[in-house]
Formats: sequence, structure tokens, C-alpha cells
Amino acid sequence: MTKSQGAALAAHSLTVGYRDHVVLHGLNLNIAAGRVTALCGPNGCGKSTLLRTLAGLQPALSGSVDVNGVPLASHRRRVLARTLTMLAQFNQIPFGLTVRELVAYGRYAHGGWLRGLSRADHAAIDEALVTSGLADDAARDVAALSGGERQRAWIAMALAQQAPIVLLDEPTTYLDIHHQLDILRELRRLNRERGLTIVWVLHDLNQAAAYSDEIVLMRAGRIVAQGSPDAMLDPRHLNETFGVPMLKIAHPQTGAPMCVPAYEGDFMGNQADAASLREEAMSKDVAA
Repeated sequence: MTKSQGAALAAHSLTVGYRDHVVLHGLNLNIAAGRVTALCGPNGCGKSTLLRTLAGLQPALSGSVDVNGVPLASHRRRVLARTLTMLAQFNQIPFGLTVRELVAYGRYAHGGWLRGLSRADHAAIDEALVTSGLADDAARDVAALSGGERQRAWIAMALAQQAPIVLLDEPTTYLDIHHQLDILRELRRLNRERGLTIVWVLHDLNQAAAYSDEIVLMRAGRIVAQGSPDAMLDPRHLNETFGVPMLKIAHPQTGAPMCVPAYEGDFMGNQADAASLREEAMSKDVAA
């Protein structure tokens, strides 16, 4: 059995770029089916580009992508939409649509616009609205929503598609901590109950560790490391990825792995000032 067999998504020697700028450099990656995988790394390291390429929205300069063991290029667009759904980081605000009408767009892959919505479509829309916490806002105009409410509406549209592979680019953007945790918990529940394969870009490493099965650390268009949250929160991996000294600690309630910056100085980044204060204190001790 080859390494990519059993993978929901696989990238082979994937090089991707825009005009003269290469973003991903010969990247190899396997995303296990039925698991939650987080892509983490500094801004501009290629996380969003990788997600778009896996979804078939960004062409590769070289290399290939497989979806359930079949080359991405072999999938018809409508069939692919029943297999894979993606929520982009930035979405254009639709004017004149209610929340429910926007979420209904997620059902296009199941029959097109001419057929009309079936009972199954309405059930999928209702469930997506409940999952995203927008059941009471279904009749509101999307343009009148707050940034966080609008983000949850886009997530609901992606969930209404009911594809077994879900790609989410920073799904917690614009959300307060309450709704961040609600969305992450609900998506994790869907993963466990339905076996969804979820790949999401997250900036909060502790949220990624708490709600993911695997973490992929990226830097400058390459994969630094991939593995369990416990392994990926190793300070050596984090320092190599982010260029920041980190400490790995245990959550005080659960014992689960977490990470925090390894502060030096006065906790505000003023190492030089802190060093001066230490030297001054030492000189006073000597004088005394």
C-alpha cells in the first residue's frame, strides 16, 4: 500500500505560485481521511495557497493533488463539489440575500438551481443554521450582520453542502471567544459523528492542539513538521516555524499540551531595558 492510499487528500511534489513568485516549493503532504488537520505557520507561509490548491481553486505550476486517491484533474466540478467544500478567508458580502438564502447556495452541488430545493435540502439548511448558531437569524439580510455573524453564515453555507471533506481558511476570523469555541466544538462533533475530514487554517496554536488530530507546521512554502499536537508543540518545532522561543506546558484542568512564549525581560519585549535594570540591581547589591 502506498503512502497516499487511505488519504482523503494528497499533494505530490506540489509547486504553486503567482506569476514570478513561487509560494509552495515541491510540497508533499497526506491528509488522513476522517481526521481533523490544522495548518499552522507565520503569515505568508502558504497556508491559504495550499488550501486553495487542494480544493482545485489554484492551479499548480508542477506536481499534483489527489482527492480520495483520484487525481484532482479527473474530477468533474459538480462531482467534486459533492466531495469537497471550502470556506475561503475572505468572501464578498452578498446584498439582497437573507441568511437562509445564502446557506441554500451550499445545496447547488446536489441538483442545480432549476430543480428547486427538496425536503432533504431544507433539512440540510436547517441543520447548518443550528450548527452555526444562526437559526434565529435565518430571515435577516446578510449585509446587516456583524462580521462574526457573517462569518458563521459562510460556515453554515459550507456545512449545508454536506461534503465529506471540509476545508476552512481561518474559520474563527471575526468571532469572539464564545463563538470561536462553539464553531470549533461543533465542527469537531461533526468529525466524530460523521467521519468528516476537516482541514483548517488556525492561528491559535492552542486551539489547533485542542481540536485537531494532527498539526502541519509550515514556513516559507515548505512543511517544517507534521504530527500529533503533542509532538508539534515541541519548542524546537515551534521555534523553527515561528522564530520565537516557546514553552510547552500542560493545561491546568485537562493536562493537554499547550504552548506559551518563553518571555525574557519585563514581559513586554524590552529585553535591553530589563538587562539594564538587572545590572543596576546587581551593582547596588555589590555596593551594599
